[in-house]
Amino acid sequence: MKLSGPSDYDDLRDGVRQVCEPFNGAYWRGLEPDSYPVEFVQALTDSGFLAALIPEEYSGGGATLTEASVIMEEIAASGGNPAACHAQMYVMGTVLRHGSPEQKAEYLPRIAAGELRLQAFGVTEPGAGSETTRIRTKATRVPEGWRIDGQKIWTSRALYSDLMLLLARTTPIEECERPTDGLSTFLFDIRDLAGLTISPIQTMINHNTTEVFFDGVVIPETALIGEEGKGFRYILDGMNAERILIAAECIGDGRFLLQKATDYANTREVFGGPIGANQGVQFPLARAYAQLCAADLVRFDAAARYDAGEKCAAQANMAKLLASEASWAAANAALDTHGGFGFAVEYDVERKFRETRLYQVAPINNNLVLAYLGQHVMGLPKSY
Repeated sequence: MKLSGPSDYDDLRDGVRQVCEPFNGAYWRGLEPDSYPVEFVQALTDSGFLAALIPEEYSGGGATLTEASVIMEEIAASGGNPAACHAQMYVMGTVLRHGSPEQKAEYLPRIAAGELRLQAFGVTEPGAGSETTRIRTKATRVPEGWRIDGQKIWTSRALYSDLMLLLARTTPIEECERPTDGLSTFLFDIRDLAGLTISPIQTMINHNTTEVFFDGVVIPETALIGEEGKGFRYILDGMNAERILIAAECIGDGRFLLQKATDYANTREVFGGPIGANQGVQFPLARAYAQLCAADLVRFDAAARYDAGEKCAAQANMAKLLASEASWAAANAALDTHGGFGFAVEYDVERKFRETRLYQVAPINNNLVLAYLGQHVMGLPKSY
């Protein structure tokens, strides 16, 4: 199902679909409940799409975030789950903008070649949730570099990643002028690290998510990205990219679901005609399509601003909000259209129904998006 967005990326879309074609619904169903799509991620790596945001000087694709969002959208629209690898896209914003030349030279060519995987993003903690400034994982200077102590949760793909981007507190919050001060960002190899424990979390979707425990984990001094204490700002760069890419994934989910529902509504006959002729079936699908088209426009606006180096927090948040609501509308309409068959695993509707529901609460709850817009865009009083 096509939307009304720009046609500039048709060749890119075709290329992504060709990579995704062998990985059909049966492949993704076979991974349930929690197997990792090793073959798919390798194919995406071999094609160069997973290294799209890495500059050409480091053997990457040199793509814009707009192009990266199209890649994620097409994976979802093909019926795949981009969550298996999307962190390697949005983490790049922090590394590319704030990593040292030495860090880029050490890691980026090896990530582009598939020798290293950067999928683990350690930010969220059980006691902090979306209130990132309250994280308690701390990094303390030691002769060997930094000692990390604490816990992260919802650190997806940590078991399938070689590297981790971590946010930790390097200065106690009570010693900081602002809560956002005193946080630092680190990039380091997590393989065979003494004191590091990774435990899977079982969820209703196949997201390969985990909780990670740091018990005196020592990492080198060179793991620090940028300046000590400036990590919160560095992470925000990645979060804007994350919002835009998640919006694109939701749009892809919505396209997949509406295409499945439209095909079914055109062929399923009840009482002498196709069920798609009934307004009770047709109108929810049409409304979801309109919602997707609107969200798509905001996604491209946000991505263009990001690529131009402009402020885009409002647009990125709105894109994620609108796209997640549009994909959920498409999911519900698709399930209603299929009736009982919507719950049958072989139709892939119930799987996408579960997958796309996540994005109303992650990577940021839509209520917090509304609070951000109310306070920072509209000038309303702070609500929390």
